Amino acid sequence: MTDRRLLLVHAHPDDETLGTGVTMAKYADEGAKVTLVTCTLGEEGEVLVDSLGHLAAGHEDRLGEHRIGELDAAMEALGVTDYVRLGGDGHYRDSGMLWDENGHATARTELRDGIFWSADLLEAADLLVPIIRDRKPQVLICYDEFGGYGHPDHVQAHRVAMYAYQLAGVPSYRPDLGEPWQVERVLWSAMSARRMRERIAALRAAGDTETWKEFETAETPKMVSSDEAIAVEIDGQDYVDRKHAAMKAHATQINLDDPFFTLGGTFGSEVWSREHFRLAAGKPFPGTGWADDIFAGLDV
Repeated sequence: MTDRRLLLVHAHPDDETLGTGVTMAKYADEGAKVTLVTCTLGEEGEVLVDSLGHLAAGHEDRLGEHRIGELDAAMEALGVTDYVRLGGDGHYRDSGMLWDENGHATARTELRDGIFWSADLLEAADLLVPIIRDRKPQVLICYDEFGGYGHPDHVQAHRVAMYAYQLAGVPSYRPDLGEPWQVERVLWSAMSARRMRERIAALRAAGDTETWKEFETAETPKMVSSDEAIAVEIDGQDYVDRKHAAMKAHATQINLDDPFFTLGGTFGSEVWSREHFRLAAGKPFPGTGWADDIFAGLDV
């Protein structure tokens, strides 16, 4: 068993790359054991490749099986070999989403059978508990209570991860699911408000007056976090090329020519090279300011 072990819980294929790609690549490259749990196959995702539009949920409904292949290619790019789906392929279906009047994702009014959003919380947690007890991670990464931007599957992934984290450490809980394991540190993925402001300022200086305009408000948007809330920043500049390769692998979901992903070319690779996390539970980081290692201060 390797000394450092990391477990990440994500909602759909491609979420892991966008939010934690350089973190996964960095620690896998350094010899840590990196395990990814994906909760759905992303069956309801928008298909950005015209020739594959027939796979969409409203047509042949075969996008999920296609996205397994995209996930395989992305994990190869990131150097991660241990990745599983919660309950097995297709156990929970992508719930889909709607945009509300505030620009946040929210649940649909009509819900399909078998979606992750409707899953029984304890039943879903019981699928994650044996993975935690088997892999024995010191660090668990998941979303915050808002799921980053409100997507119901992200919110549910947060709930399942946090519940399973608690149950996995209880010696008397479901001994049939393995020996108890107490995760030492839980992190929530985050978006830095400071980095966001810096990038918006650079965009405006470059003459771009529209990109990310919705973030230029007096009130801090729910999807970004203050400096005080963030505990660690991973500088993954050495691994951003791998993250880009993994993003390209998720071709039905990510168009790297889209201004949202390129930000007009203002930042180059830097925009995707830094990833941030909040400390949600467990052992605090040593020292002051942002740590630069998710395992800092742990006995590993």
